[in-house]
Amino acid sequence: MTPNFHTHTYRCKHATGDVIDYARAAYRQGSRELGISDHVALPDNRWPETRMSFDQLYEYEQAIESAKTLLPKMTIHKGMECEYDVAYHAYYEDELLGERGYDYLIGAGHYTPLGGKWLNSFEQLNTPEALVAYGNYLMLSMETGLFAFIAHPDIFGCSNDRWTEDLQACAHDILQAAETTATPLEINGNGFRKSKISATEDPRNPYPWQPFWEMAADYKVQVICNADAHHPEQVLANMEDGERLAEKLGLDVVHTIKTSV
Repeated sequence: MTPNFHTHTYRCKHATGDVIDYARAAYRQGSRELGISDHVALPDNRWPETRMSFDQLYEYEQAIESAKTLLPKMTIHKGMECEYDVAYHAYYEDELLGERGYDYLIGAGHYTPLGGKWLNSFEQLNTPEALVAYGNYLMLSMETGLFAFIAHPDIFGCSNDRWTEDLQACAHDILQAAETTATPLEINGNGFRKSKISATEDPRNPYPWQPFWEMAADYKVQVICNADAHHPEQVLANMEDGERLAEKLGLDVVHTIKTSV
């Protein structure tokens, strides 16, 4: 069974359940491998409303180790979902992937830097300037080599009604960087569970947004399908939907991750 490498815990403040709850749920459904990747704890506690506090980091790591002990037949990978900032580069590379022995990090653009501020990528990627900034941000993230894959690269579907030339240009930048850096892009299962976007076209999921993935078929990129689980019952949810989309478009799907820089 295809493993899920995108899993959150209650510590991020918008999920429920702890590591063992997700691991047991995955095991019951026949999976024997799981990646735990809660929103990264940051040394300066930036964005505290959407992630664990820095003083919970050890507790999070111990929860993963405890689950490994309780379910020895389950391979559980220790990861984090991260926004890139040059200020955190050494923390990600030397401390998390280095001293603390994390197996992998996920790159994500929940926030986009523009003009000295951080935009909310779920709501504010609706101008040409914001889309250029988002594309540049994911390109920079991939170029670091820190991340096993990029989560929901088509998140701009949340704040745009219809496909435009600006979105196409942004998608090109992301896909070209993914090809150049050999960084897989994620078809995100959580997007299938979100409310539909009611636009001038037929209602659709905010993401995965098909025009992005149709473009992906023209690049030498790999994709990975994950659940982005925020509740234990979602631990493998909608991954088959992602697989079907990838198969329909002839995308190159991978089922494993890079586990070191």
